[in-house]
Amino acid sequence: MPRAKQLTVSVPDRPGMLGAVGSALGAKKANIRAFTAWIEGDQGRIRLVVDKTAAAKKLLAANGWEAIEEEVLAVTLADNPGSLGRTAKKLGDAGVNIEYAYAGTAGSARRVTVYLGVSDIKAALKAAR
Repeated sequence: MPRAKQLTVSVPDRPGMLGAVGSALGAKKANIRAFTAWIEGDQGRIRLVVDKTAAAKKLLAANGWEAIEEEVLAVTLADNPGSLGRTAKKLGDAGVNIEYAYAGTAGSARRVTVYLGVSDIKAALKAAR
């Protein structure tokens, strides 16, 4: 199972911020592979997986948006009933806690890549094979 670099971005909680971040990344040709966004207190939070992590992190900082880089498990699943359940069960059986998950494109209509923040990346990589 591959690892992926994820950026967690903090932005002000106001209308248009997701658009501003997405547009800024697009202008620099950084393609968003997956994202999730939510409000936490008075801040917007966006978790992103992009194809150009270093460039995206630099761009975000230049715009005054704090970005934390983390490693996540990237699992490409078939778009079939039970695919997520089987993978999540393997991780649970190995004692790996899934702290959060979100999905993005896998480049095919019949596949999806799920990004998992896990308690133990090494154990997760081994268990998810």
